[in-house]
Amino acid sequence: MTIRDLESTPKSWNTRAMNEFSLSPEQKDYRAVLRAFAEDKIGPNAARTDEEASFPWDSFRACVAMELPALGLPQAFGGSGADHVTQAIMVEELARVCASTSLTMLISKLGMIPVIYYGSDALKERYLPAIARGEAQASYCLSEPDAGSDVAAMTTTAVRDGDDYILNGTKCWITNAGISDTYTVFAKTDPKAGHRGISAFVVEADWGVKVTKLESKLGIKGSPTGEILLENVRVPKSNLIGEENRGFYIAMGTLDRSRPMIGAQAVGIAQGALDFAVNYIRQRHQFGRAIADNQAIQFMVADMATKIEAARGLVYRACTLIDDDPDGELGRFGAMAKYFASDSAMSVVIDALQLLGGYGYTKDFPLERMMRDVKITQIYEGTNQIQRMVVGRSVVQSSS
Repeated sequence: MTIRDLESTPKSWNTRAMNEFSLSPEQKDYRAVLRAFAEDKIGPNAARTDEEASFPWDSFRACVAMELPALGLPQAFGGSGADHVTQAIMVEELARVCASTSLTMLISKLGMIPVIYYGSDALKERYLPAIARGEAQASYCLSEPDAGSDVAAMTTTAVRDGDDYILNGTKCWITNAGISDTYTVFAKTDPKAGHRGISAFVVEADWGVKVTKLESKLGIKGSPTGEILLENVRVPKSNLIGEENRGFYIAMGTLDRSRPMIGAQAVGIAQGALDFAVNYIRQRHQFGRAIADNQAIQFMVADMATKIEAARGLVYRACTLIDDDPDGELGRFGAMAKYFASDSAMSVVIDALQLLGGYGYTKDFPLERMMRDVKITQIYEGTNQIQRMVVGRSVVQSSS
C-alpha cells in the first residue's frame, strides 16, 4: 500500500476531530501501514547505516517506493497534500526504527518549505515535482560559522548583477551536504540592514556549490552534515524566493512550520526505545521472575509512556496549527512541541537504556544508538534554550 492507495477518500487527510486530538480512521490505518513498512524495510538497515556512517540509500529508495517524499508536498505539484498530523505520523514511524532515515524525509521538505509557501509558481513547478518523486533532494542553508541562533550576523552575500545574483559565503551544519541537488540559501542582499537585508534563493548544486567539510558526528550518522562554500556562484533572479530582503521572515516562517516535525522525530525515537525496553524487561528474568513485574520498573515505564503521550499530543496540536492557523500561535506551539518533545525523548531513551542495564550500553542493542541519535533533536532547528526564549517572550507579550 502506498500513500495514493489511501486517496480514495480525498477528505481523509482533513476529516479529523483534532480539538480532541484524535486521529481519523485513515490516519490510524496509515500508522499501521507505516509501522509494518518501517519494521520490514527500514529497521533492518539501521545498525549498518550507523556503523558505516553512510547515507541509507536502500532505505531511501524504499521510502520513495512508498511515495513518502510526496507526502507533504502540494498535489498541484506532484505531492499528496497530506495534512501535517499525517506527516508527523510518517516521521514518527520511521524514527522509531531509524532516525537517520526519518531525517532523509524531513530535510528535503525543509529545503522546499520556503518554495512551497513563499516561492513563485515557476519555482514550484521547477523543483517540487522532482522532490515529490524522490528524484531530487534539497537542503536548507541558514547557519554560518558565526551566525547560528543570531541569524542577522550572517556574512554570506548576494550581489545583483544584471538578471543574476552573485553569491559568496560559507554555510555550516548543512544536512544532506553533498547529497542534495538543490540548496535553499539565505544571504545578505543589503548587508547594512541587519535581518531586514536577507534574501532567500534556490541554488542548484552544479552551479558551483562546494562541500568543504563533512562533520564526524555523535549520532544520526546516516545523514551527512557538512559545510558548503559559495564562491562567485551565479544564481538567476528567477530563483529568488519571494521578495528581496524578506529572507529573514521566510526563514522564521519556515522553522515555525518545521519544528513540530523535529518533535515528531523525537517522539518516534522515544517510542522505539520504550517499545524495545518493554519487550526486553518482559523476557529478562532475575530472582525467579520477569523484571517487568517489579513495581519500581513499572513506575519507570509509566513515566516514560506518559512523557511520550504528552509530547505526542503537543506535537499534533502544533501540526494542526500549521494547517489551520499558521499566522496565529504556531510560533509558540511549534517551539513548545520541539523543546518539550526532544527533552522528554532524551529522558525516555536514557531510562530505556537503564532498563537494559549493561546490555543497553553495548552496540548489540539499539538503545545506545538511539541515545546518540536523540540528542540532536535538542539542538538542531533552534536549540531548546532558544525555544524557551521564543515561548517565554510569546507568553509575556500575549499577557500584556
